[in-house]
Amino acid sequence: MNERGASSGAGNDRLVSFTIPGCHARGRIVRLGPVLDRILAAHDYPAAIQRLLAEALVLTALMGGLLKREGSQLTMQAQTKGGAVGLLVCDYRDGELRGYVKHDPALLAGLGEGPSLPELFGDGHLAITFDLAAANQRYQGVVPLEGGSLSQAVEAYFAQSEQVPTLIRTAVGGPNSAGGLLVQHLADGEEGRERLHVRRDHPEWEHVSILGRTVQHEELVDAGLPLEGLVWRLFHEEPEVRVQASIPLTRGCRCTIVHFEEVLARFPKEDRRDMRDENGIILVDCAFCSREFAIQD
Repeated sequence: MNERGASSGAGNDRLVSFTIPGCHARGRIVRLGPVLDRILAAHDYPAAIQRLLAEALVLTALMGGLLKREGSQLTMQAQTKGGAVGLLVCDYRDGELRGYVKHDPALLAGLGEGPSLPELFGDGHLAITFDLAAANQRYQGVVPLEGGSLSQAVEAYFAQSEQVPTLIRTAVGGPNSAGGLLVQHLADGEEGRERLHVRRDHPEWEHVSILGRTVQHEELVDAGLPLEGLVWRLFHEEPEVRVQASIPLTRGCRCTIVHFEEVLARFPKEDRRDMRDENGIILVDCAFCSREFAIQD
């Protein structure tokens, strides 16, 4: 089977899950295109912020792909102090992605074209939250924003909070293309089995991680190379690789008048009265899609 003919689903805005049973490993691979364009177009972001948000959206999709139940949500949020970026937030739910960055244009302009992670975030922390719909549970891990990239910070999250050996590779090919690969080792079996211990130096994990590290920037953003074909290219020497059906990705801002009416209904009448303008209208801005909603209260 030719790697470019591995699937008829070539292109962007797809998430593919796979497992390598013989190595007790699982992975996710994603590529973004028009969806990334739509999210970035909501605000006039400078190039450095576009690259940052593109990487964050790829990471959010990769982690969100680990969720198993419909209605579950993954949220990645960076709150910072002393950096050019004040807030970064992205979330994933059922194939829907959204993201937003709040930044200081003046501070950013003084950092040059390729600001480092510490320059962008200063003294910051990364919070990753899993909201599990079936169990109605939420759990969160928080790690310092350290390293050379968001991808390295997320790897640190899995190492510290989840204790799961994890390899992440991301690539941003421009304002309309980005991709990424996530591979994890489940030391005591395939997905679904309890991990009784995790060894970072396990020979299975060393083997899989070495193969995963061979992925190239150009491969992750090449819309002509099916994601299934890229998985085959990386791991075709393994006895078995199981690839699940891909998940189409969409821009998923969930703002509606009905939603905001429900949110506002939770506020006391006195607070809502203070929010109204002279015509009795409450104006609500959605940071994700940069739209304004007029709510008659």
